[in-house]
Parts: sequence; C-alpha cells; structure tokens
Amino acid sequence: MGGIGIWQLVIVLMIVFLLFGTKRLKGLGSDVGEAIQGFRKSMGGDNDVTPPGTAQVQQQAPLTGQATPQPQADRQA
Repeated sequence: MGGIGIWQLVIVLMIVFLLFGTKRLKGLGSDVGEAIQGFRKSMGGDNDVTPPGTAQVQQQAPLTGQATPQPQADRQA
C-alpha cells in the first residue's frame, strides 16, 4: 500500500487552492513557465521559440523504395 492514492492527491490540491487561491496559483504558473523558457533560451536548447498553440510541421518526401537517379557528368576519356 504505501503509495499516494487519488484521494490523497485531491485533498492536497484542495488544501493548496484554499491556502493560495486561484489567482495566485495562476500567476505562479505563468512565472514558472517564463522561467523555464528563459532557462532553455540561455542554454541554447530552444533558440526558435514559438508561441504556444502553434506547431511546426516538417514534410518529407515519400519513400518509394526506388533509388532516384543522380545526374552524372559526361566524362571523356
């Protein structure tokens, strides 16, 4: 048994909401998010920061199983 169950987590969350309130928790969450973004930017791991909600999609050419012929230069011997 010794683990934390769902009811214990619910009780802890209720106590946190009662102590801090939703406005303070919202501000704390945004501050933590900005701190994480600043840390990533300073470490160089996330140079191109995109706003939340926008995803970058890379498209690749479909694999056909056949090798594409490479243009060869005309050689004269």
